[in-house]
Amino acid sequence: MVLEAGGRLGPVELEYETYGRLAPDKGNAILICHALTGDAHAAGWDDRPEGSLREYRKNKPGWWDEVIGPGKPIDTRRFFVICVNVLGSCYGSSGPSSINPATGRPYGLSFPVVTVGDWVRVQVMLLDHLGIESLYAAVGGSAGGQQALELGLGWPERVRRLIILSAAYRPTAQGLGFNSVARNAIVNDPNFRGGDYYSGEAPLMGLAAARMLAHITYLSEESMGHKFGRRLKGKSAPDFTLTGVEFEVESYLRHQGESFVRRYDANSYLYITRAMDYYDAAASWGDGDLAKAAGLIQARTMVVSFSSDWLFPPELCRELASAMCRAGRPVTYVDIPSRYGHDAFLVEAETVGRLIAGFLRR
Repeated sequence: MVLEAGGRLGPVELEYETYGRLAPDKGNAILICHALTGDAHAAGWDDRPEGSLREYRKNKPGWWDEVIGPGKPIDTRRFFVICVNVLGSCYGSSGPSSINPATGRPYGLSFPVVTVGDWVRVQVMLLDHLGIESLYAAVGGSAGGQQALELGLGWPERVRRLIILSAAYRPTAQGLGFNSVARNAIVNDPNFRGGDYYSGEAPLMGLAAARMLAHITYLSEESMGHKFGRRLKGKSAPDFTLTGVEFEVESYLRHQGESFVRRYDANSYLYITRAMDYYDAAASWGDGDLAKAAGLIQARTMVVSFSSDWLFPPELCRELASAMCRAGRPVTYVDIPSRYGHDAFLVEAETVGRLIAGFLRR
């Protein structure tokens, strides 16, 4: 496979899960696109998790189990649902921790740079393999929303509906900055060793710091204030320590970092955040003109933003919807009042599910 950035990759391995049954005419398929560090296990219970996912999936349903399943908004009694793990991940699809057949060792940073376009191209290859010519819908939030949009732009005849949640046609400068700081924390960890750490200690401190920083961007000031405020952790007065945990919010972020490093690969974090950074639908498909790019979309589209999301703020999501209007394309735009920040597309499952179900019924 020749990649968008010029590299080559082969053989390519994809991990995917399906739910429900494919109709005889193969017209009921919905592609679910996962977010940044998600995986193919979108719904249900996995009683045989493997590798780094074993502890992570233990006693947990899929990451969007509230939305996907029998009688749920994406009803698997009606739809055949597919979720594919993206290239560069460490959750089954080819990535930097995969074995390079040329050397017999993990790729590390010799793994080629991948883009959102590459992620979608292999998903289209999978659809070809399954004999699915046209999706009933493609649905995704955050990095998954980028994938759904890319599918609608690059393969407009392959999808009839797009649902784009907490995502836009490009990241903001602030988003680029946060990702840069996160990668910097990883590559400056003493155990990073140029990405060739698989035979020894991984750069866990750098990866934990990257995850802690990212988690702040997933929330909002209001949600953090409501959940933690300035409450001390297990004490009535501060200890006046410079390195210990004083506040509940510190304890929460440390827990997020420590749990993340047990299941995720630091190199994968570099590759996937960089793929998100590079994405710019206007530049790729419209020579910088978003309306020109939007004119390529044939699918009926719903764009959903959340009022407190400052990673993909509502005004950026509205730009995409407005560009589709200017291009004469059918689009529904909804801004949901929420205090949960970027993570609202996962947390506000009831509201999001109601919107999705209604849009799919049309």
